[in-house]
Amino acid sequence: MEITALINFLKAQIDGLSIEQTENCTPKGITISSQHLKAVCELLHENEQFYFDMLSCITGIDNGVESGAMEVIYNLYSIPFERSLTIKVALDRKKPEVASVFDIWRTADWHEREVFDLFGIHFSGHPDLRRILLPADWNGHPLRKDYKHQDYYHGIKVEY
Repeated sequence: MEITALINFLKAQIDGLSIEQTENCTPKGITISSQHLKAVCELLHENEQFYFDMLSCITGIDNGVESGAMEVIYNLYSIPFERSLTIKVALDRKKPEVASVFDIWRTADWHEREVFDLFGIHFSGHPDLRRILLPADWNGHPLRKDYKHQDYYHGIKVEY
């Protein structure tokens, strides 16, 4: 897959799309603004030229309090064309939120819930965004760099 052809296609289809090729990324990737994520994903899923029919993984990244940013990484795969693509979006740390892609790829259901649970990133439009790994009443999101662990949970000492 020619990444420049994909970038040019997306720019031609979506007005005002901010997009760039992600350097040092395997598989090849693009960085886009979070506001365009849903439109980009819909195009990449529906277009016969690209047809990314599988969402392999969603990963959250906390770049630290000093940077003020968090990221969400999407790994897409096209089974018929045997090609992969990485999509990266940056989010504001104070209100990390991005649109859910659950209605495009059903696998996003648990992936988004895991990122929400561990990083506190909200996926707007997700039909059931609740904790998946930790108890519902757990305080905080353990993979955030500013996470303060609990000393006790329901009277039980939490040791690390």
